[in-house]
Amino acid sequence: MNDKLPLTMKAAVMSEPGSIEIKELPVPKPGHNEVLVQVMAVGVCGSDLHYYEHGRIGRFVVEQPIILGHECAGFIVAAGDKVTKVAIGDRVAVEPGVTCGHCSACKAGKYNLCPDVKFLATPPVDGAFVQYLAIREDMVFKIPDHLSFEEAALIEPFSVGIHAAKRSRLQAGETVAIMGMGPVGLMAVAAAKAYGAARIIVTDLEEVRLRAALRLGATNAINIKKEDALITIKQLTDGVGVDVAWETAGNPMALQTALYSLRRGGRLAIVGLPAQDEIPLNVPFIADSEIDIYGIFRYANTYLQGIEFLASGNLDAASLITDRYPLAETREALERAIHNKSGSLKVIVYPNE
Repeated sequence: MNDKLPLTMKAAVMSEPGSIEIKELPVPKPGHNEVLVQVMAVGVCGSDLHYYEHGRIGRFVVEQPIILGHECAGFIVAAGDKVTKVAIGDRVAVEPGVTCGHCSACKAGKYNLCPDVKFLATPPVDGAFVQYLAIREDMVFKIPDHLSFEEAALIEPFSVGIHAAKRSRLQAGETVAIMGMGPVGLMAVAAAKAYGAARIIVTDLEEVRLRAALRLGATNAINIKKEDALITIKQLTDGVGVDVAWETAGNPMALQTALYSLRRGGRLAIVGLPAQDEIPLNVPFIADSEIDIYGIFRYANTYLQGIEFLASGNLDAASLITDRYPLAETREALERAIHNKSGSLKVIVYPNE
């Protein structure tokens, strides 16, 4: 343990939904195979907002005070005695899901399906709205000096898009439609571009998000308040439909539009989680068109690729960052993300500023 480290740190604790308190907590001591990360940037995610507003996401329920935040980056300030892959002083992006490593899913390389994963800011596991975070060394990845901590924090939502591209077998030269340009949808645009999609058609209600999508590589942006997305997609594809569609909004209508936008033999990836469990889908259409459907749950084996893509300079991910708050204003950061959808894209909290 680094003798120069403080004994206590500030943390933004959600005592109950809608209430954030800044508290003094002990600085965690890293275990034998853990590192201590001084957290420099944390992205506000849709799941953070959902827990803050509603106290639950599906089977995950907030039953005690919890620290939110899981999209984070910083630098290593202490390390356990068995740590060998990284060192004090390294700038790192943090992958927030610590898996068991020995179940059948982990052994198959699908560790996102590990039943014993401890995922930051998913009840009852505390998250990253803290000044210091202890985490297993294989969950941190070195980032180059020219990649900012804010951009490194975006590797987490970027990973969802990379995983969707892998799962739906997106190939260079194909056409993809992405429904919903929230932060995950926007990073999915970046992933589709990185994978070489020839045409990226996006939909949303907000002009600011559609403009951001075009900056990230979308070729066509459809404002669904002004035009029918399905009709426009069919026109853009000469009536054939797209090769691949990703639904990232968690909206039932958007999911149905994504399905109908596909060509025969197309592939659908379901990324967004809707509020309801069951949504009607046209089964004869799915069968007749031989549509492949992929569920997307987080990601696996994406961080090195995400760092490489973002560090290349070909993606303007930094343009997504619209709002910046110190840790003391975490509540304001969450409220901003909830109530300024026509202006805010990505809200970042800085725990050590």
